Amino acid sequence: MPNVGESRVFRISFSDLLSWDFRSNYLNAINQCKWPTKSIDDIAGLRLDIALNEEISTGAVLLLDRISFDEGKIFAGSHTNTKMKQFKAYKGDVVISKINARKGAIGIVDFERPVGVTIHFRVLTPDKTKINTDFLKLALRSSYCRNQFEIGTGGQGKGEISESRLLDIKVPVPPILIQEKIVTSWKTLYNEVVTASRSFANLISELNQLLIQNTRSYRRSKNSRVFVASYSKAQKWDVKAGRSAAFRKANPKFVRLGDFTEECTELVRHWKEPEKEWPIYGVNNKEGVFLNTYQKGKDFNAPYKRIEKNWFFHNPTRANVGSLGIVPEVPEGAITSPEYQVWQLHSGFLSDFMALMIRTEYFLSLVDFNRVGGVKQRMYYTNLAEIRLPMIDLEIQKKFADQRVAILSSITEANETVKERESEIEEMILGLRPVEGI
Repeated sequence: MPNVGESRVFRISFSDLLSWDFRSNYLNAINQCKWPTKSIDDIAGLRLDIALNEEISTGAVLLLDRISFDEGKIFAGSHTNTKMKQFKAYKGDVVISKINARKGAIGIVDFERPVGVTIHFRVLTPDKTKINTDFLKLALRSSYCRNQFEIGTGGQGKGEISESRLLDIKVPVPPILIQEKIVTSWKTLYNEVVTASRSFANLISELNQLLIQNTRSYRRSKNSRVFVASYSKAQKWDVKAGRSAAFRKANPKFVRLGDFTEECTELVRHWKEPEKEWPIYGVNNKEGVFLNTYQKGKDFNAPYKRIEKNWFFHNPTRANVGSLGIVPEVPEGAITSPEYQVWQLHSGFLSDFMALMIRTEYFLSLVDFNRVGGVKQRMYYTNLAEIRLPMIDLEIQKKFADQRVAILSSITEANETVKERESEIEEMILGLRPVEGI
């Protein structure tokens, strides 16, 4: 194929025209597909089941948190404060973001409970006689389809694609057997990442058991309906504070986390550099700290907090479910929300060891004990500082820290292999490369 990407002149058949503009046809010329194509409307149905408020409030229907751009993974949880109408997506349905499909925000529901999504998403039920569900996700996330999503949103990345344009997106549809072979090739490749991630989960579980073994009356403090708490150790009179006091009484030699940490509150005034693209980091209970977006200085309406590698931060309203993490290698100028609580270690615990500890069930239980507030409880840095922990021998800390580094390195290598071969898989999806096993 000629290198269309470098040419000011290119050729395209009249029948292949998407619309009467240079950009649309330029992208279409770059992304020729050798397989037959069908519109989304031809291979999948549109699901418009509305979730009832009581289904959401009781947790019978989860609510979508986000769909990751990198792998199209759906994150969802229980919420009770939504006022927007929600459409239900069931296990095996494909969910497409009308705003960010061009970035890869397309995923398959993998929860046993339905997931509620807003009007800014569409839920598809693939016709399995025509297309494999996993293949549909791969195809929709290919450059061939993502360029069509780009065109459908006006080519500027603003607004969202209309429903009619979304349903008219053309998808490569090879024979079912070939679809299945392509999916198998992808899963074989991706299993290396899954295996490495499982090793990481096992390491967290091992540390969790070690912490429990070094703690007196952990299960009783955490779960028992009856416990004895010292009045002098209770910060206030409620069940959680009582559990925290009982935990301290049972483990008087435990150290105060705040004696080894300090809060980081440096604010960045971005408007002084209005055209600079500032990297904004978020945190969740799946990935920990992650790059969320870039934003120009002129678009901020409040100063954000500066972050550095090996600092920690957490979401004060969701820390108890794991929304806290260690800052990885970040570019200069990295920031996070002013609402998030940012802190760093200065002694006592190794950073890589603490990065594991904060992901354990044990630590999250202590977070739950130490939250404050009424209906929507929070954990500020001052509350985090009052958490009591066993002081683990540095040699043991180093063993866990080294294993963490090694496993994360293997996960990175596996992800890099995936990226290297993604182009090959995409060529199979478009019919530009022979399919493995055929």
